[in-house]
Amino acid sequence: MTAARFLVVLDADSTLIRNEVIELLADEAGRRDEVQAATEAAMRGEVDFAESLRTRVAALRGVPVEAFRRVLARIEPTPGVRELTAAVHARGGVVGVVSGGFHEILDEVAPDLGVDRWRANRLTVSDGVLTGEVDGDIVDAAAKASSLREWASELGIAPRATIAIGDGANDLQMMAVAGLGLAFNAKPAVRAAASLVVGPQDLSAVIPLLP
Repeated sequence: MTAARFLVVLDADSTLIRNEVIELLADEAGRRDEVQAATEAAMRGEVDFAESLRTRVAALRGVPVEAFRRVLARIEPTPGVRELTAAVHARGGVVGVVSGGFHEILDEVAPDLGVDRWRANRLTVSDGVLTGEVDGDIVDAAAKASSLREWASELGIAPRATIAIGDGANDLQMMAVAGLGLAFNAKPAVRAAASLVVGPQDLSAVIPLLP
């Protein structure tokens, strides 16, 4: 087996896909507006991500697991994502996704989009409905950075041969430890901290930056 040459790690919501999954789930609870406002504040870095996520997930209490199918039907892959993952693979790279979103959706979406490995939060379910709690440790900014480092180490890839792509404040640590941190569809603080800002909203624009 040929060793991987480099690693590209993306955020999921508003990066790999155009949606914020927690807002689609909140639609099912009739609480999208409040959850959307809280998500935007978290992505701007105005509140602690883990605390914000717990509050937003609490708003999902009572949503039936059948809602996952309806949410999946509404997912929109970001333009250029399949072209990007194909180009990474053609050049001997690996694609990872680490997300403050949810495995329940990412487990379905990621393989179809050419992602090789992924990590996200899990929602607690009891009697076929969401309890309003996160199952296990929350994937926050520190967890995103550690995932990138761990995957690079497992693959034998030097830190300088890693690329991180994200849009929100909880992506900043991941972008800081990567060899190249790219702001995509990003909030002002993320654009200011990034190595490069990628636009327009088409992930194929990243392809010329691949090693």
